[in-house]
Amino acid sequence: MPAAYKRILLKLSGEALMGDDAYGINRDTISRIVEEVASVVALGVEVGVVIGGGNIFRGMAGASAGMERATADYMGMLATVMNGMALQDAMRHAGLESRVQSALNIEQVIEPYIRGKAMRYLEEGKVVVFAAGTGNPFFTTDTAAALRGAEIGAEIVLKATKVDGVYTADPMLDKTATRYAKVSFDEAINRNLKVMDATALALCRDQKLPINVFSIFKPGALKRVVLGEDEGTMVYC
Repeated sequence: MPAAYKRILLKLSGEALMGDDAYGINRDTISRIVEEVASVVALGVEVGVVIGGGNIFRGMAGASAGMERATADYMGMLATVMNGMALQDAMRHAGLESRVQSALNIEQVIEPYIRGKAMRYLEEGKVVVFAAGTGNPFFTTDTAAALRGAEIGAEIVLKATKVDGVYTADPMLDKTATRYAKVSFDEAINRNLKVMDATALALCRDQKLPINVFSIFKPGALKRVVLGEDEGTMVYC
């Protein structure tokens, strides 16, 4: 079966890398995630990844503890760089070619984000990992995913989470909660469904860039989404 999308943007949270650990990066978990990515690369799909940093440092948490918000956010961006390097290393061990680009200029460690280079890497079949968010404080990695997705011409943003879609309520707290198969951007915003933050949702809606929310811990889910099967929740215009 051919892939439904030629180019995707995968939003991967830092917490997804923790597995069952309390913090940091679980090697087995990151290896399983890389296997999922490799399965769609094998289909000929071009993959960009925006990585979060919540497993190492969360800017909002630092700000709530009394740290200046901008400082805390920059620290969070650096955490995403560490995750991006770890993801690239895991991809190398799996035989996947990848490049990490940072929105912050730290060329001694990784190359800066340059849209033209990123597009060329994607066309060459390399996975491109976008680190350091947007490079600006007060913006989440959700917004970075929407921005990079629009910039690289992705056909869809795939938000990898711990749950298998968007629900009417928190399924961990409410056993009667049901999963949406599809939901419009306006409905997601009006009902405050926590798909992504409002800025990211508005940007995707304006760019007519659909979002699919799915569980990265469900084996084969990423591939099923890319094949266009009923997996997760589709947020559409």
